[in-house]
Amino acid sequence: MAGKYEAPGFEKEGFHCPHCGVYAHQVWAETYRKSRGFDEPMEQVEGLTFSICSKCVKYALWLDQKMIYPEASNAPLPSENLPAHVKEDFREARKVVNASPRSAAALLRLALQKLMIELGEKGKNLDDDIGNLVKKGLPEKIQKALDVVRVIGNNAVHPGQIDLRDDAETAIVLFELLNMIVESQIAQPKRVDEIFGRLPEEAKKHIKKRDGTP
Repeated sequence: MAGKYEAPGFEKEGFHCPHCGVYAHQVWAETYRKSRGFDEPMEQVEGLTFSICSKCVKYALWLDQKMIYPEASNAPLPSENLPAHVKEDFREARKVVNASPRSAAALLRLALQKLMIELGEKGKNLDDDIGNLVKKGLPEKIQKALDVVRVIGNNAVHPGQIDLRDDAETAIVLFELLNMIVESQIAQPKRVDEIFGRLPEEAKKHIKKRDGTP
């Protein structure tokens, strides 16, 4: 997986762009307006600043050190390998995470259930699905990531030891973990298959003969 997600922040030198999703250097500038008099100098608009992404050259607008455009969300963008119907829940969770971390966590848990079906499981009981994936050789770090999303998402809906009502930072971690799961279980195998597909046919036949596969 790529480096840790860096949320947009006022006057940061770099962060993951809210437009293109790429970590990039940001250029900061003040906002000015023309004064009434034709010969008068431009006036600075107090508290209004914009940052420009060096990758996509699109801008974000900041008012009193808070991003107001594009739609403010500190959560990472969904992985491009996330299935479309799961991505809808991920994006909806991004929209509400600042206002309601509990709602975002619940949506991400729903996204995880849908993702389980994509991974060959039933998607009804996350404990059972995770257990089955472990039996199939699921890496320990991904098992832990799955359990974190499962437990926090569940307790965000059914009050328990974890309370996300005032903790957007914890909810944002769930976005990162879900992307990590997709990277491990979908993106990496996909890349390996693509690379394997480029091998000469004779080499593939030799490998199948060695492994005893038809």
